[in-house]
Amino acid sequence: MTAAPSRRTVLTAALVATAGTAIATALGQPSATAATAPVDYHAWCTAADWGGGTANGTAVADGGRPGIVIGTPAGTVSYRDPHTKKSASWEYATWTGPTHGLGTPATEAVASWNADTPAGTWIQIELKGTYSDGTATPWYVMGRWASGDADIKRTSVGSQSDKKSSILTDTFAILSPATGLRLVSYQLRMTLYRKPGTSATPKVWRVGAMASDIPDRFTVPASTPGAAAGTELAVPRYSQEIHAGQYPEYDGGGEAWCSPTSSQMIIEYWGRTPTAADLAWVNPSYADPQVDHAARYVYDYQYDGCGNWPFNAAYAATYPAMHGVVTRLGSLTDAETLIAAGIPVITSQSFLSSELDGAGYGTSGHLMTVIGFTPDGDVVANDPASPSDAAVRRVYDRAQFETIWLRTKRRLANGSTASGSGGIVYLYWPSEATAAQLAALAAVGVA
Repeated sequence: MTAAPSRRTVLTAALVATAGTAIATALGQPSATAATAPVDYHAWCTAADWGGGTANGTAVADGGRPGIVIGTPAGTVSYRDPHTKKSASWEYATWTGPTHGLGTPATEAVASWNADTPAGTWIQIELKGTYSDGTATPWYVMGRWASGDADIKRTSVGSQSDKKSSILTDTFAILSPATGLRLVSYQLRMTLYRKPGTSATPKVWRVGAMASDIPDRFTVPASTPGAAAGTELAVPRYSQEIHAGQYPEYDGGGEAWCSPTSSQMIIEYWGRTPTAADLAWVNPSYADPQVDHAARYVYDYQYDGCGNWPFNAAYAATYPAMHGVVTRLGSLTDAETLIAAGIPVITSQSFLSSELDGAGYGTSGHLMTVIGFTPDGDVVANDPASPSDAAVRRVYDRAQFETIWLRTKRRLANGSTASGSGGIVYLYWPSEATAAQLAALAAVGVA
């Protein structure tokens, strides 16, 4: 793949199972469609999960959250950072997950992970799959990541394709879904790196992937207001626009920071904040310096942007006892299930200015945060594309919002066709989540 554009071109996508199926699952009731849901999010995050993989130099550590660390390194390799042009030697160890079969074969997959990478360490995440024709994909790099930027520059990897599939920044995608070719299973591989001769180690406590498939659609049926009608969560309000021109080395500055701004709002909703030391590098004259901080630490040096979906989820999980995943929801009813339990939802959408009343702009790809619903069921969103923090809270028409978020195809002003995100969301929650919150997550396929 060639270098990615400075702003995300959102991908064709898939929808999750119906809310009724999801809620039945959360309540422990059987569902006729659960085994063949068009969205499959699966994670490895328990001691048993880690023990079920193949270790080559990794060990399982607890410390509150079971995860893999470097035990006895498998060897040493040299890595030339394509962004700094510097080469260095690194000790490494690998963990390869078991094969995960998909109830419904997929056209796309997005991996996400939660990890700690102290100074002198980093990780690489790979995916290998089996096609419906019986052949295998290569091992695709889904990301090279560190929470900091002193050792390596976190990066997606371009130009990965076998002519059947390709990696589009952070997404595995079948190149010609119309042929019927699908992904029927996959494995994930984690490689943990550290400077030779040290005892430092990354720790990975969650890795998973969302695989999905749905036919292209320009419209979606509007869902009926339900569980969260009249509920609004007290989520902090931050505008990306007040950061315009700040730190242009990170995706041109604040005008493009919808993703980290949304992430920071939710992180702070859960009571986590950067420390004064974390923010010491930010110009003290800038308001909301935590937004600048988030932009720097989600930035993808290959994509040249702050909108890498799993990099945002991984950033959220660098805060104490936080979890973050990327998945897809099927409707605003699913979002209501989460909101009713106190879990806000970061959504990805694209639209013309005429397609979302009250927005006042159009976008080829934008992240905002659903924080609640009016009594009539319209969407209450913290929209970072607002001129000030005070203006961030918006109310958007339910049917319009549902369409621009869930569709996989859309018409541009010139009559051409572009893609839509198909219900992509970031979900962040803390380890101290309540039983009701964990049930709501399970109801939308995240456990």
